[in-house]
Amino acid sequence: MSVSAVTEPADIVARLQRAGSAEEFFELLGVGYDPKLLNVARLHILRRMGQYLAGEDLEHLPGDEAAARCKAVLERAYADFVASSPLDERVFKVLKDAVAPKTPKRPAFVPLDALK
Repeated sequence: MSVSAVTEPADIVARLQRAGSAEEFFELLGVGYDPKLLNVARLHILRRMGQYLAGEDLEHLPGDEAAARCKAVLERAYADFVASSPLDERVFKVLKDAVAPKTPKRPAFVPLDALK
């Protein structure tokens, strides 16, 4: 089914929520992709898409426009990883924490009177 066949904004969102794979997201929205890139960055792309969609208000849009907005967001998220890598983009907390400045640990304090 094409993106333009969607009539309500909730339709495209519901269909995306039921999608079982990243490939289904791309197929539902009619976005082309490189399978090699998708195999490496699928979770990162979908996470970034979710971050971008969080800033969108699809509820009050006509269905076709909501679907077009979802398509544009997926294209934008995918483009982020065409131009960069998951490690560079760091969309997941574990990757962000890996480069976060570490606070130095204070040495353990042992009072002199505790020594025997």
